[in-house]
Amino acid sequence: MTGRLHGRLYGVGLGPGDPELITRKAARLIESADVIAFHAGVGKQSNARTIAASLIPPTAIEEELRYPVTTGETAHPGGYAGAMAEFYESCADRLAAHLVEGRTVVVLAEGDPLFYGSFMYLHDRLSPRFETEVVPGVPAFAAATAVLASPLVRQTDVLTVLPGTLGVPELARRLADTDGAIIMKLGRRFPGVVDALRQAGRLEHALYVERASMPAERWMPVVDVDPASVPYFSLIVVPGDSVAQDPSGRRQPLVEQPGTHTPLVEQRGTSVSKPRPLVVLGLGPGPDRWLTPEATAALADVDHIVGYAPYVNRVPQRDGLTRHASGNTVEVDRARHALGLAREGHKVAVVSGGDAGVFGMASAVFEAAADFPDVPIEVLPGVSAVQAVAAKAGAPIGADFAVVSLSDRLKPWPVIEKRLHAIAEADLVLAVYNPASRSRTTQVADLQKLFLEHRGPDTVVVVGRDVGRAEESLTVTTLAELEAETIDMKCLLIVGASSTRVTAAGQVWTPRFVGER
Repeated sequence: MTGRLHGRLYGVGLGPGDPELITRKAARLIESADVIAFHAGVGKQSNARTIAASLIPPTAIEEELRYPVTTGETAHPGGYAGAMAEFYESCADRLAAHLVEGRTVVVLAEGDPLFYGSFMYLHDRLSPRFETEVVPGVPAFAAATAVLASPLVRQTDVLTVLPGTLGVPELARRLADTDGAIIMKLGRRFPGVVDALRQAGRLEHALYVERASMPAERWMPVVDVDPASVPYFSLIVVPGDSVAQDPSGRRQPLVEQPGTHTPLVEQRGTSVSKPRPLVVLGLGPGPDRWLTPEATAALADVDHIVGYAPYVNRVPQRDGLTRHASGNTVEVDRARHALGLAREGHKVAVVSGGDAGVFGMASAVFEAAADFPDVPIEVLPGVSAVQAVAAKAGAPIGADFAVVSLSDRLKPWPVIEKRLHAIAEADLVLAVYNPASRSRTTQVADLQKLFLEHRGPDTVVVVGRDVGRAEESLTVTTLAELEAETIDMKCLLIVGASSTRVTAAGQVWTPRFVGER
């Protein structure tokens, strides 16, 4: 094949505004381009074109891609999303016409083309048809931290980049759960962002940077910003937890002296009181409506939430609340941390999914409590997963039943197997927690085989997946037809007794009586 059949598309990052921050590769491509394309706001000049103006050759064809709207308000029948989709389709068609003619097309992008940039929408539409290359640029947040001349994150700090367009509760939650953060897309959203920072306890050290690297750049503490003055080209820097501000205004790493520990209450300027009761509670299987009023009141009263990250994330962030999220399989360490906070006088709640006393954190707290005899423990009940699945199915646990976790992390499989044999022989309904995981893929099949030694193949089995959530499903099958390979950690199984029945409407129930009636 000879000759160039199509042109090549480049998404070129220009950096945050200073033309001297344009990379040499970006400059070379701009200077040799046949077509220069750039986005522009309604009634505004293109900032991207302004940055690259000295590099654009006089022979280049310029394509101004002017947005139809800049807010969510539009008369388009498809709403804002429909208007923007139509706009990007039109832009892609205009650039495709040049590419088909063999022209090299450079799309100018502020910052980096694929970091909250409009180029990505053109890339989605054009890259399957034309050769495409992305040239990275200095992102705005890198320029902002350079303006502040301050570390953003150190060592093991986690950095999260957040759009200010998130709802306030979600933004507050994510700010509370990270070390360092960058908040983009401010403008009219600024008051809500400030509210989220306040709720997350991150407002004091948050810094506002406007037009970083441009002649009009400025920065100040977020608390000093006039909300009416905030432009689109601004962002907020929230330094990581390993960085603190000393009275001189410089930022210093937080270095704790060996063997010392400063309780958080003392850091906040209040005195440490006597140990407080540690509250352990269940959040239910998922929906807020399944959270008990008692648990809701307890969550509103505490200063600290401790738990497995997915459960901590379900607790809304608010003023004065500190969240301590951790990974799975560290239950006792998590309990010790919570007990330590309660001993220091903090109001603390440990959260579990479902009911904290059913394969939840309550037992782990009591396990760790031997070293904290002065801390009272209060356990609040919650809706358990077995209750939720049973209710969704009908009444399968209306008679005697047993509950077993198939996880062999804390007990060996032979012990589980012995218990399953006893339950099967006793003809009890069985509810199964933790049926499978990525590392445990055969245990449901083993259970199925074991029960078929004691129960008929038509024994009713209920499979509940994500019950109570938007993606919930409930399957009623039989012991013989159960597809063990489809079961994972999101499922709870209920294996019926020999007396368990299915109604004509497909609901499952187990009689309270034994024998015929």
